[in-house]
Amino acid sequence: MAQAPIDPARLRQAGAGLPWLRGLDSVRLERLNALAARFVSEKTITPVHDLQLNEVQRLRLALLCCLPLLEFGGDGLRGWSELIVYPGAFRVRHQRFDDHGVAHEDVEDLAGEAWERGPVILSWADVRADIAEPFEGYCVAVHEIAHKLDALDGGMDGTPPLPQAWRRQWVSDFQRAFDALCAQVDAGRETAIDPYAGESPEEFFAVCSEYHFSAPALLHAACPAVAAHLARFYGAPPFAH
Repeated sequence: MAQAPIDPARLRQAGAGLPWLRGLDSVRLERLNALAARFVSEKTITPVHDLQLNEVQRLRLALLCCLPLLEFGGDGLRGWSELIVYPGAFRVRHQRFDDHGVAHEDVEDLAGEAWERGPVILSWADVRADIAEPFEGYCVAVHEIAHKLDALDGGMDGTPPLPQAWRRQWVSDFQRAFDALCAQVDAGRETAIDPYAGESPEEFFAVCSEYHFSAPALLHAACPAVAAHLARFYGAPPFAH
């Protein structure tokens, strides 16, 4: 299917509002623009609860979602078709079973969610907050797209599709860093990165992905081996903050 043309002026306007893009060289910026054009052609962007998004805002979402695909490429867009955007944090209910097989319902307010075989969901208020403070370690769009990349090899486990030798080293280095973070959390010590990364290996990967783009120096100081893998996977961070 042919892609509908995108007004270059609108694309420049959208990109000008994203601080991370200012650190990209012309080659990577052109690549990102092409990915964003593909994104808006292939994905349905659905604002809900009376949220209105204009063309520039939709392009801005597409650019943000494609930042993690700069090296991986457009194949990272496969397997899902819709981006749902709430005005703010949204409430979800998840059922879990305890060790005795008893079902419990958990209710959470989320800034983003990525279904393994479904849509990506984002809070527009949180996206805007990330843009306003781009070097604080947070970028919910990157976080959720990292989950989608993670799922491409059949399940979310903190490891995206990689060549076998790289995968072995990745798993070893990420597990070591994840275990160290969990030990810090369990001991009640303050952690250099968001302790939410200790929830699971897949959350560790997604949270570290946020730091790669928004606070790479902090990530490198806290988890140098992980930072090196992500620099290879995503390309060099746009900024060295």
